[in-house]
This record gives sequence, structure tokens and C-alpha cells, in this order.
Amino acid sequence: MPTRPQFPIKVFYDGSCSVCSAEIEHYLRQEHGGRLQAVDISAPGFNPEPHGITQADFMYELHVIDQAGVVYRGVVAFWAIWQAFPAVPLYRVLGGVINIPLVNPVARLLYKAFARIRPYLSKRRGCDDGTCKTGRK
Repeated sequence: MPTRPQFPIKVFYDGSCSVCSAEIEHYLRQEHGGRLQAVDISAPGFNPEPHGITQADFMYELHVIDQAGVVYRGVVAFWAIWQAFPAVPLYRVLGGVINIPLVNPVARLLYKAFARIRPYLSKRRGCDDGTCKTGRK
């Protein structure tokens, strides 16, 4: 099991991806007590250099970075996000299930398959100016 993240965590997502944006907006709409901060990596002003991660790597899979600088990628990034909601039984269950030795490799395989097709998914509407915003300000 990964180390528990130190909050708040930064969730780096592709705001131009309709699926990615919907997922992150879902989490942001829930009460998270300030434990989540969303960063749109498709925004023109986004600079990956301070994080030591290339733009291509950010675009390839979901990244979360906690207050201690620990980086969580892919399936483990979702696990880190779910830790921001300790009172939500569904996320506790998902967090436990995703770490079961037989489930984890399957989840990683499915996520990698999604990551490969994600660039071909429809782009989010309302991103005409080169940036897409979540539903929260």
C-alpha cells in the first residue's frame, strides 16, 4: 500500500479532456475540506518544470503531488485522491480494493489502456481560448 498523502494534494489533470475534467469536477464538488487542489495541465500558463515531470508525462497519466513532494501516478493517484474523503465509505472501499494484490495489476492494466486511448476521446466543449476551467473557481 502506498504511503498516505500529506494534504493538501495537487491533482494535475488535462482540462481539455472531457472525461478527465468530469472526473476531477466530481471530486471538487464534494466536501473535501481543502484537501484537493486541481491544476489544469492543458492551461497555457502551466509550467511542468518546477515539478520535475515532463509535459508529456503529465499528459500521459493522472498525477498527484502531496505536500511532502511525493508523486502518485495513474491508479495510485486515484487512491491518493480517495484518501481526501475519509468519511465517504465508497472511497474507503475503492481504496482498499485497488490495493488487493490480484486487483491492483488488473487496475493498472486497465488504466494504461485508458491512458493510451485518452488522446482520442472528445475534447471538452468551451475550451476555445486554449484553456478549460473546472466548475469551481
